[in-house]
Amino acid sequence: MNQAITQGDLRRLIDLIVKELTAVTAGPGERCACHAVLYDCCPNRLQSVLNAGAARVGLHAAGGAPASVASLIDHTLLAPEATRHNIEDLCREAARFGFATVCVNPGWVALAAHLLSGTTVGVCAVVGFPFGATTDDVKGYETRRAIFDGAREIDMVINIGALKSGDLAWVTRDIEAVTIPCRQSRVASKVIIEAALLTDEEKIAACTVAKAAGADFVKTSTGFGPGGATIADVALMRRVVGPDVGVKAAGGIRDLEDLKAMVAAGATRVGASAGVKIVQEADRVRKP
Repeated sequence: MNQAITQGDLRRLIDLIVKELTAVTAGPGERCACHAVLYDCCPNRLQSVLNAGAARVGLHAAGGAPASVASLIDHTLLAPEATRHNIEDLCREAARFGFATVCVNPGWVALAAHLLSGTTVGVCAVVGFPFGATTDDVKGYETRRAIFDGAREIDMVINIGALKSGDLAWVTRDIEAVTIPCRQSRVASKVIIEAALLTDEEKIAACTVAKAAGADFVKTSTGFGPGGATIADVALMRRVVGPDVGVKAAGGIRDLEDLKAMVAAGATRVGASAGVKIVQEADRVRKP
């Protein structure tokens, strides 16, 4: 499944990770900044990652300026107890307010795509959700099935344990299992790093690998972890991925001020279950 890459591409990934880690964690005369994070992070110990094809450094545009607050928001309902009636309400709200997408569990993708046919609202499906601990081939199948059912964006959860074990090759395969079929189908891919479980060094490594694997967005959180989006995490993720990859803030965004703070920090998309409230607040601000 990995595409052919050059040694220059691979070396670029190493340089990016080491540079970002050093910028955040190491001062003059300190030990290698990556030592505490990835066993094989240093250039002379990354050959297994190089051989596995860890980098295909290519950027995917995240789109231009939004037309409205609503167009920044993935209107989200991922509760396991959500019913068909709940999903129907979610889609009606999304069509009424013009959200970017509805974000739903895979079992509801076909229904949401049917209900939103003919509207500007897309359907976003989650993959490997919420723990990210399934195998990469399963995530690949889940992605292809969601696309078949009508998803136009995929939010996948990385294998957090693999990242924390220092296995960049595994993390790359895991992400590419989703990003490759997404590119083939012209579907946007978002990589959830579950930032609340990571050190800053691990966040940098996750974002760098996601960017190298061709992700269109990196995303802060599932909303099911120990914490949601923070301004600091969004700003860090934006600095690592640069201007051409999207950053999605999700988890705990409950009002217009939260959204504004995330956008100011660098978010280009927001996942929220309180989307209607946020849009209504924005309307009141525009029309006092």
